[in-house]
Amino acid sequence: MSDSPLIHLGSLLRSSEDAHASGELDHLNYEQGNQTLTLTFTEPAPYEINVNPLGGNELYLQGSFEPTVTMECARCLRDVEVPLELKLGTLMRYEPSADAPYLEEAETGEEVLVFGDPNLDLSGYLAETTLLASPLSVLHAPDCKGLCQVCGHDLNDGPCEHMAAVPVEEIDDELGIPLGASHARQTPFAGLRDLDLPEE
Repeated sequence: MSDSPLIHLGSLLRSSEDAHASGELDHLNYEQGNQTLTLTFTEPAPYEINVNPLGGNELYLQGSFEPTVTMECARCLRDVEVPLELKLGTLMRYEPSADAPYLEEAETGEEVLVFGDPNLDLSGYLAETTLLASPLSVLHAPDCKGLCQVCGHDLNDGPCEHMAAVPVEEIDDELGIPLGASHARQTPFAGLRDLDLPEE
């Protein structure tokens, strides 16, 4: 198990040899907004990376990375394992003055990985690639019922007292929710429904 995905590019920069790195990762430490964050994987994530020289200070990275990330179900907040199969491919440019690796956009619109240390740590690159490839939201099951908006009960485990208090036939056709229910899609004007106002 590797602590970080390192690839040594010293000999590649001096000759036309390719560079290769592979291993497994259970987490990645990366920098974001001057903070060190950790991206943890559900199981060891295999990676395989090859870097080929293109001439001058330019190179090309290609390979694969297969992390499994844990996300929360958008409705009931249960943990959901999300396996990803990432195909890696990016231009690289060696700039000795670069203190840390970073991605910049080239004139063609393509991203370029700029680095200054020939012993390149790809943690930041792999973390950003993983986060960009992860879905914005997931469900643990297509028919997930979510949580009760009143007590937080997981409705996948069965109804709660708030649901049982409202007969099924008492449905508001306009809103599509039980009259008097405190569940999702309740409007801020629901409390005015039974208000007795004086006639003008």
